Amino acid sequence: MDCLAGPGNPLRPDPRTTGVTVSIDGSRLAALVVMDRDAFDRQFDETRLARLGGLACLPDPIFVDDLDDPALERRLAEVEVLLTGWGAPCLDAARLDRMPRLRAMLHCAGSVRPQVSEEFWRRGIRATSAAEANAVPVAEYTFAALVLAGKKAPFIAADPAVRRDDSRSIGRYGELSNEGRTIGVVGFSRVGRRVVQLVRQLHEATCLVADPVAGPEDIRAAGGVPVPLEEMLPRVDVLTLHAPALPSTRGMIGAEQLAALPPHATVINTARGALVDTAALERECASGRLNAILDVTDPEPLPVDSVLYRLPNVMVTPHLAGSLGSETKRMTDAALDELERYVSGEPLRFEVTRDDMRFSA
Repeated sequence: MDCLAGPGNPLRPDPRTTGVTVSIDGSRLAALVVMDRDAFDRQFDETRLARLGGLACLPDPIFVDDLDDPALERRLAEVEVLLTGWGAPCLDAARLDRMPRLRAMLHCAGSVRPQVSEEFWRRGIRATSAAEANAVPVAEYTFAALVLAGKKAPFIAADPAVRRDDSRSIGRYGELSNEGRTIGVVGFSRVGRRVVQLVRQLHEATCLVADPVAGPEDIRAAGGVPVPLEEMLPRVDVLTLHAPALPSTRGMIGAEQLAALPPHATVINTARGALVDTAALERECASGRLNAILDVTDPEPLPVDSVLYRLPNVMVTPHLAGSLGSETKRMTDAALDELERYVSGEPLRFEVTRDDMRFSA
């Protein structure tokens, strides 16, 4: 590789004595970006490519969307760090065999679950995620949904009769107020924690948090009140979901849990559709007892004939809460920050381990 250290790229100290990561031959680490073309075009502009080039060696090609291409044999044999994103394939044994020097995968998106494999972990390859950066727009979207739900704005806007400000029917979706609301947050995740903090902006609001894994003191420090899920449900005006999609959380908000919610409560889901029993939610919303704001569904997308599309008290959006457009560059910056730490031998801030997979998306 033509990436030996020189002016502006000095040789780094011996990692055996300093912890600094360098290539075996004293050159800069060889990196490769792996994601689909659309993601690459959105996330790597000239500024970010220049920063990447200042941190690592980038032989041609800089970017690929197919790790199985036979023409990449030499390139993959040299690569030590992957920057992955949407569209990156699973790093299984066959692909890892073509990358014998790979030491780290820095993910420029949220969950690494589609990219990692048992073989990945067995080989001791390190992984980081930009999920913390992705949590920002999701929390912002959720908080906006909370405020709109308080005023029942999406439902009134979708109902022609109420939209005309008919005083006889404007209250059919519940009280129109964000004063003294009780918000239920299920899952004290990266997003859930941010939502709890944002809820503080609502006057006299109470934020209940149900998460069997999170520490009660951490929840209180963020402004929430830790409670069991069954205690939370009858008390909330809005229930917002931020738990990971795991076998243990699938359908966690089912018919029993929805029935426990008060009339006119709004269910917000910006996490994963599988957390909610869709059929049970359809029944509750069709009856008019509950409202819903759904950025994710199960299945996703919903069938074209789903009743949820036709109900004025349900707002369905096509996975808009997460990073889109210019927001995606924030995730690239987070991954490049991790790369800078990695090549400098500093601790990684957002490392993901095999054990983390038990509790995170």
